[in-house]
Amino acid sequence: MIRIATIAGSDASGGAGLEADLKTFEEYGLYGMTAVTLIATMDPNNNWEHGVFPVDEKILKAQLETIFKGVGVTSVKSGMLGTFYAVELTREYISTYKIKNYVLDPVMVCKGNDDALNPELNHSIAKKLLPLAKIVTPNLFEAGQLSGEKEILSVERMKEAAKIIAGNGAANVFIKSGSRLPGATEAIDLLYDGSNFELIKSPVIKTNWTHGAGCTVSAAIAAGLARGLSVYDAVVLAKKFIIQSLNGCFALNKWVGPGNPTNWRKNNLFA
Repeated sequence: MIRIATIAGSDASGGAGLEADLKTFEEYGLYGMTAVTLIATMDPNNNWEHGVFPVDEKILKAQLETIFKGVGVTSVKSGMLGTFYAVELTREYISTYKIKNYVLDPVMVCKGNDDALNPELNHSIAKKLLPLAKIVTPNLFEAGQLSGEKEILSVERMKEAAKIIAGNGAANVFIKSGSRLPGATEAIDLLYDGSNFELIKSPVIKTNWTHGAGCTVSAAIAAGLARGLSVYDAVVLAKKFIIQSLNGCFALNKWVGPGNPTNWRKNNLFA
């Protein structure tokens, strides 16, 4: 079994975070492991308001020791880190164990929020983790935070942001816009390898049930890399995977709904 790990937060509702990652790894036929950085909860008595509870530093380090030293991994994805020590420990273990297939998903907000959780922490992520990443997978907001391009409202601005992020150390940049660009009639994502741009387009899936979609995409890219795919092929397959997942999306309750990562089985992507 190919071994893969996620360093991420746990979503108590099961749709995003490490829960989404593990489901994705399983669908790719991989053996997934987790280092829990924090626990995210949602309050049904207060309009699904999010709570974030970091895991103690010693506990996080013990998990990483288990995964990296005790078992070993082919590919690693990090998601919501939440604390400065989680960023530093991620840097330490990715560097020490020379992980080549490291996917950085720079989670900076909980879904439904418009403000960065911690701007100083985001700066630490950019400084310490971008240079280690084989690919970084920001959405438009996160790309703006990483690049300083505060409003990314066009493909050209996406390209400018990608250049800046790559210049700060990332080997490859994959900016996920979905259908959020003004006037977009299709979902447009951008892959930049430091030299060339690739626009990856797909039809817009009209749904509000997209909880965990960003986590799933980055986990799928990490899984593709673990299976030996090139960055481009891993991204293209991840895009197909999330389309299948969102085509099977459903309402979890009145506030939120995730995709269905098992939906690809109707059209086997790996056949």
